Amino acid sequence: MRHFLGLLLGIVLTAGILGGAGWATAWAMGDGHIAPLASGSELWTALGVMAGVGLVLGLVVAGRVSPLAAFVPSLALLAWTVVYALDMNRAISLIPVGHSTHPVVAQMANGCKFLLASGVFTLLGVLLFIPVLLPSRWAGRHEEEEEEEDYEESQQGAYY
Repeated sequence: MRHFLGLLLGIVLTAGILGGAGWATAWAMGDGHIAPLASGSELWTALGVMAGVGLVLGLVVAGRVSPLAAFVPSLALLAWTVVYALDMNRAISLIPVGHSTHPVVAQMANGCKFLLASGVFTLLGVLLFIPVLLPSRWAGRHEEEEEEEDYEESQQGAYY
């Protein structure tokens, strides 16, 4: 059950990374310009969304959730990066664009395009892949509780 919930969390986290980070990047940076186009409360909102996405990523990487919660977005981001490295046009065609696209989705698409081209999605994908490699993340909590019960504290007050 823990891994199933981790899978669902991973799907939601993937949407949050792509949507939240893409929207906030487009909002703060404009159409890929170096100087931020947003100012005042708009810039603070975008930075707050970026900080929120970063906080959730940090909790998933450092927390005791199923490694599938980090593996699903890692797989999506790294696969998209590989497609971008092999065929840029195909990777860009996966981004929703057009006249019928909602303006918020179009703004998110511009941000995702910038994050993909700049390599930020590669960095996030590798960061999220690290917890998958740790064997302790795949084990349940029951094994840790049994080890703690077997450990007896000594009555001596020695410090090491």
